[in-house]
Amino acid sequence: MSHHTRKPFVAPINHLHPESSLPNQSNNTGVPPPSIERVTSAPFQSLTPASTISHRLAPEEESHSARLTLSTTHVTPVVTPIYPAQQHGMFYQAHSFVLNQPSFQNFSSYNSVSGLDRLLENTMSDAFHNSAARYPPPKCHLETRKDYISQIVDWAVGESDRQEPILWMRGPFGVGKSAVAQSCAEELERRKKLISTVFFSRSNTNRDDPRRLFISIAYQITTRCQSFRGVIDSYIQMDPSFASKSASTQFQELLVTPISQIDIAQNGLDGCVVIIDGLDECRGTTEQCELIRIIAASAQNCTTPFRWFITSRPEDHITRTMNMPSVKSVISRIELPISREIDQEILTYLEAEFEDIRQQHSLPNSWPSEETLSILVEHSAGLWIYVATIVRFIRNENSFGPQDQLRIVLDLLKDIYISVGPNNPLAEMDLLYALILEHIPLAIRTTVRKLLLFWSACPGPIRQYNEKAGISYALCLSSDQLDRCCTALRSVMEFGRWCIKLYHASFLDFMKDPGRSKALCIHGQFLIDYRREALERMPKLFLDFDSTGAYDLVETIGLF
Repeated sequence: MSHHTRKPFVAPINHLHPESSLPNQSNNTGVPPPSIERVTSAPFQSLTPASTISHRLAPEEESHSARLTLSTTHVTPVVTPIYPAQQHGMFYQAHSFVLNQPSFQNFSSYNSVSGLDRLLENTMSDAFHNSAARYPPPKCHLETRKDYISQIVDWAVGESDRQEPILWMRGPFGVGKSAVAQSCAEELERRKKLISTVFFSRSNTNRDDPRRLFISIAYQITTRCQSFRGVIDSYIQMDPSFASKSASTQFQELLVTPISQIDIAQNGLDGCVVIIDGLDECRGTTEQCELIRIIAASAQNCTTPFRWFITSRPEDHITRTMNMPSVKSVISRIELPISREIDQEILTYLEAEFEDIRQQHSLPNSWPSEETLSILVEHSAGLWIYVATIVRFIRNENSFGPQDQLRIVLDLLKDIYISVGPNNPLAEMDLLYALILEHIPLAIRTTVRKLLLFWSACPGPIRQYNEKAGISYALCLSSDQLDRCCTALRSVMEFGRWCIKLYHASFLDFMKDPGRSKALCIHGQFLIDYRREALERMPKLFLDFDSTGAYDLVETIGLF
């Protein structure tokens, strides 16, 4: 048959439906419908196999493109039985329609995505201890923090008097909690006792989501336990909505239930350690407390076989939750304070870092001098982040070299208020200080700044008399209101019953320097406005406060 005389066969649209392949069916003409091969892996491709359309249509025939046409030549009828349960496809009960330039695609590819792939998509992989996003991670020098690391590792491997399944290490801003946690993670990984790590970071949106904590933990377990991997993969294939569920539901469905279906001992999960660093850095105080309660309940009821190592600042809401009876019984505590007792460790750290810098840049052994090292140790005042930030500044490759960078540092330390512009050695620490202040609720942020301003000018008599009472009167705050303001600053200041103590002088230096704290600064226009407000209220201070205290308050205001 010539190309121009061949007439196309127009398939009735109901023939596209699987019912047309069932026996004892015919069309209105009495001619049995052509059989259409069914290919289950790609059902739409079988409608127009290459072997059945071996020619191009002539122009006049192409006008029939509004209808689905199939060539009747070289059609090999291959019939795959189709049963009633298989009939409900795309064209079920469809009739009387045409397809204009149809293009069929195989949408079954979504089903080929494994549950593990979907799990990975929702993890905080940047927060893992070995993530490239954290490289090089902060960790302790080999000769520093050895006592703390030993305590934690001994607890983790069951060689300690601490029997509680949760260990909480608390400490103020910049004391080196993350460095200790990183060093512990590496040591426990070497001993094959580490199962998961999550290092939260408030300044990184890929590392601050509490809704992805248990997802991240579950994923890391799948990489270490094949049996667990199979259970999780099957579960997510059946219910891909896991990421939208509550934290407690995720914990149950991604950890508790899968673990209950495998042999814990055989898979080496018993007593493995989960490290959660910087719990206070994840979004939401309510969420932080909920995570603690979920983990504590699991530890209490033994629904997971893990040991949980958690670090955080001693924020008030976290401390209250840790002290709840249902939580307190399963938690052991370690405090990591700021202390001048570690000056020797800081010196050891600095000597090692400068030795490495000298080798990289071929500098003389006399650089830096012992006097310079002493100055750096003195100004660090036991705060690890201070000295670590300075070392990173000195190492900065985008500069005139480490000697010039060190000179900038020393100039800054001679006069903390010197204008250094973009070459600020403490820029990284300033960013962290700013983040702490920006997370204070707007409703009390101005009052907190007034508190800092007044406290910074408090003379000795006020501190000896009753510092908190004096500030309450000066700021017209109730005792409860003052406590709420103090709570907002617990990352950088320590508050006793009567007195207030700054963890490190660098915070107040930051708050007084408009070039560093910018709109958060307590000097400049903010100081002028508060001085005017305080002077207007001075007569009331004499009426509300005894004469000695009032004169002290007036003296303080006069110092502004």
